[in-house]
Amino acid sequence: MDSVPSSHTPKYLYEVTTSSSKHLEVVLTSVGRGEFFLPNLMTFVLEVFKKRLRVGKSPFWRLNGLSEEDVNSIMARTVCAKSAFELWGHGRTHSELRNSLLKYPTENMSPFLQKDSTYKINVYTFNKTLEFEDRIKKIDAMEYLSFEGRVNLRNPKHIFCLLEDYGTDPNDIPDEPLYIYFGRWIADGQRELIRSHSVKNRHFIGNTSMDAGLSFIMANHARVKAYDLVYDPFVGTGSLLVACSHFGAYVCGTDIDYNTIHGIGKASRKNQKWRGPDENIRANLRQYGSEKLYVDVLVSDASKPIWRDGVLFDAIITDPPYGIRESTRRTGSQKDSVNSVNVGDSHVPVSMAYHLSDIFTDLLNFSAHHLVIGGRLVYWLPIYRPEYCEEMVPLNACLRLVSNCEQTLSSHTSRRLITMEKIKEPEETDALAHLSDPHFSPYQGHNAFREKYFSGISKRTLTGKEETNKMATNGGE
Repeated sequence: MDSVPSSHTPKYLYEVTTSSSKHLEVVLTSVGRGEFFLPNLMTFVLEVFKKRLRVGKSPFWRLNGLSEEDVNSIMARTVCAKSAFELWGHGRTHSELRNSLLKYPTENMSPFLQKDSTYKINVYTFNKTLEFEDRIKKIDAMEYLSFEGRVNLRNPKHIFCLLEDYGTDPNDIPDEPLYIYFGRWIADGQRELIRSHSVKNRHFIGNTSMDAGLSFIMANHARVKAYDLVYDPFVGTGSLLVACSHFGAYVCGTDIDYNTIHGIGKASRKNQKWRGPDENIRANLRQYGSEKLYVDVLVSDASKPIWRDGVLFDAIITDPPYGIRESTRRTGSQKDSVNSVNVGDSHVPVSMAYHLSDIFTDLLNFSAHHLVIGGRLVYWLPIYRPEYCEEMVPLNACLRLVSNCEQTLSSHTSRRLITMEKIKEPEETDALAHLSDPHFSPYQGHNAFREKYFSGISKRTLTGKEETNKMATNGGE
């Protein structure tokens, strides 16, 4: 990630504590969504801490230099991390772990080992399941630690964890762990939000409703916080508004689909033909107790200017249509001229193709004009993987690229979560820069994503048929 110009230092969700607080070495355990973990973590901490982060393919991430208050602030937001621990010792073997633990400063341990305290020790393994007896043996082997308190398995004052990493290959699990950590539990992440906000249990859904986990990841990438005003120009059924309102932001959105905005028409749920009388975005926010943060949604074409000039939004978060399950349309006609006539409320405007390259150009241009300085744009960019290069990511002179994370959809397609931050207001010279610099030109290859997507499916289908025919032929021989 590029550093931010000093004149445009971003506002973080909280201030990193001063040197008067004890700084810890922390182990964070990630769960799934690994491609989003680092950018999601860096949302909450200053850029300087990236240099202190030790990463790899392991689900255990080590970060040095944060206070316990910082760790609690991170874990109160993230859905990418399962738990955070103060690291007391580590090693490739239990012997190395022991030596590491015995070197850990006694003054850091002693407050948690007092006679009047209660504790328990958990054993967590990654990529391997241990029998209960084996877990007990590993706990008993740590008797060299001077725990003086009483064991309390139900409601301990302090929880300690032995973490063992057995690699990432489920078909090649070693007998002994590749690496071992031991530490004091500090906090859990917000994984429960994924279950409580599951689309399966949501009042109003559609064919393209965003997964709850990804919605919260996007809200965190945008650094959404209380009293922000967040906008989704392709709002659909409002999944992103639900996630942002959970963090206290006021939310609004637009969509060209009249039926979706008004919650009418055919239902997306199995065994339900038509939507009910109260299936709408407002009802979704009401379901999660955040209706008071609902500003409004309206039917509007994202390619048309409907907002007054000036900055309006603290964040813009969206998932534009790719032309697969939802068409990419905008109002207009291929005719050179259209006579202006008065139309009634039931009028359905003529629509035409809205190319993906134009969608992203308009989205970035809108964000440059209507985001506050330091505000973020977070959106999904569909990619045909065999052709991908960084030049495909749309750019704008007013927006700095913060992160670019890939979510694989198939062997030949993926989508990339793009996070950008506004660093300056638009100037007249920006238009000239966009014309002279090819990096700012729309990538026309995006317009063929639909055709490439379905051509890939066709190729897989043909390949499957060829294999079947080959097997049948061989069997006949």
